Amino acid sequence: MSTQWTQAKRAEKMNPSVIREILKVTDKPGIISFAGGLPSPQTFPIPEFAAACAKVLAEDGKSALQYAASEGFGPLREQVAASLPWKVDPNQVLITTGSQQGLDLLAKILIDENCPIVVETPTYLGALQAFTPMEPKVVSVKSDDQGIDIADLKAKGKGARFLYVLPNFQNPTGRTMTEARRAALSAACIEIGLPIVEDNPYGELWFDQAPPLPLTARNPEGCVYLGSFSKVLAPGLRLGFMVLPKTLFPKILQAKQAADLHTPSFNQRVASEVLKGNFLDRHVPMIRKLYKSQRDAMLTALAREMPVTPGNAEASVTWNTPDGGMFLWVRLPAGLNAVELLPKAVDKNVAFVPGSPFFADNADPRSLRLSFVTASVDQINIGMKALGDTIKEAMQPVQNLAKAA
Repeated sequence: MSTQWTQAKRAEKMNPSVIREILKVTDKPGIISFAGGLPSPQTFPIPEFAAACAKVLAEDGKSALQYAASEGFGPLREQVAASLPWKVDPNQVLITTGSQQGLDLLAKILIDENCPIVVETPTYLGALQAFTPMEPKVVSVKSDDQGIDIADLKAKGKGARFLYVLPNFQNPTGRTMTEARRAALSAACIEIGLPIVEDNPYGELWFDQAPPLPLTARNPEGCVYLGSFSKVLAPGLRLGFMVLPKTLFPKILQAKQAADLHTPSFNQRVASEVLKGNFLDRHVPMIRKLYKSQRDAMLTALAREMPVTPGNAEASVTWNTPDGGMFLWVRLPAGLNAVELLPKAVDKNVAFVPGSPFFADNADPRSLRLSFVTASVDQINIGMKALGDTIKEAMQPVQNLAKAA
């Protein structure tokens, strides 16, 4: 008799990352990919890491290569606390193996089967993947270019375990929540007793003006704050952090201990060494300058290559102008579907991510996400022309049907 493995019911809820699956396709030579949310390798401070690795191993190698405290490396926790724009006790900082682990830990501790949680429309796909195995009832609230619709939140958010939100240069849309909307959102959540999980991996990647104060700064005991070193140092470190209310910290720490004991201590010590001397104050402006130039190149190419019918958004490709981050959000003309368009685009050696997977429900099939940070200006120009040609060709049958009608 052969051995049979019986999977838990929650395993059925797990799905592969759509983005990771698309990245497999885009690995073939010649593809210009605007699909992945990968930072530009040009921004990785390799010389600084080489020096830090050597110093850590030379001065504290035995500790760096040993098991360590689950909470994280003390000096790194202190650096995180000092970097935030509100008063944070380092003892409230938990170092995680990427901010994605923070989402997983929160799901394990805060979500019961069929309990409601609230998300934006659309929202980060990785968060939906982390939450879904715990089998919550995911409730989408309306959102616009300023952020969450407050009236809809009040109508749907009472009794939910938490609201998950990315206020700065959101993944996937690139939008930033305004100060007025943040103030209203914070007040509304306090009014209805709704905790906030604030995810902020892109907040330092602003182009012209820093975003407003975080939601957590307005109500620290009612919020969990997630941050990441992936976008400002390097994603391969897998270093993130959580700032937790003191009442929640012990249980999240227990979940962390069960998950991986601790985040790699060598990585933490190396990152802490690199961060000394206000390194990010010198390094991040370079990232902002590069990403802004790439955003501007993509906006110019979109305006040049995309079919636009003045005064008729339904017959046009439309897009936003993000104030920072790594993404912009595109909507196709009526009658087109981004999932169906993708293989046609890949045939022309360009790739993007369809928007549908970023919706908890009622997905917009016409939406898609473009990342502008890993392609050169020349690649952006070539790729946008290929994407524009793909869209124009796909529009022909739709236009012919309209004429026939």
